[in-house]
Amino acid sequence: MAENLKITLVKSTIGAIPKHKATVAALGLKKIGQSVEKKNNDATKGMLQQVRHLVKVEEI
Repeated sequence: MAENLKITLVKSTIGAIPKHKATVAALGLKKIGQSVEKKNNDATKGMLQQVRHLVKVEEI
């Protein structure tokens, strides 16, 4: 299991429900194409599961 995840926003949050917009913001993503690195833990995986249609995830 990878220690970190690279998370990239690939779709806009304009049409997303407010809960998903808040989740993307909590991950630290603001613009399409922006990437962040997060620890691979249960909390992060739960957030990614909620917005899986908006982000791309890579193990690093």
